[in-house]
Amino acid sequence: MIDIEHEPERAQLESRGVFDWPVWEKEVSCFDWTYDVTESCYILAGEVTVTPAGGEPVRIVAGDFVTFPAGLSCVWDITLPIRKHYQFG
Repeated sequence: MIDIEHEPERAQLESRGVFDWPVWEKEVSCFDWTYDVTESCYILAGEVTVTPAGGEPVRIVAGDFVTFPAGLSCVWDITLPIRKHYQFG
């Protein structure tokens, strides 16, 4: 299950060290993805719809803190270029 926190407090993000995490960027595109390990990320810009295999689509936008569980297979459909801080594990 994809866990989304909408607009978390900056203090929460800082306590997790989010702003020290690497940044990943991707243009408008659509691709399959499987998470080997859990990923936590904070969306800085953009919009994506992530559809888990056999599940309902989830819309993710700038300002969302998202956790993708290990083992999740999904399709990423990026509709506005994505920029995010991310951490695996």
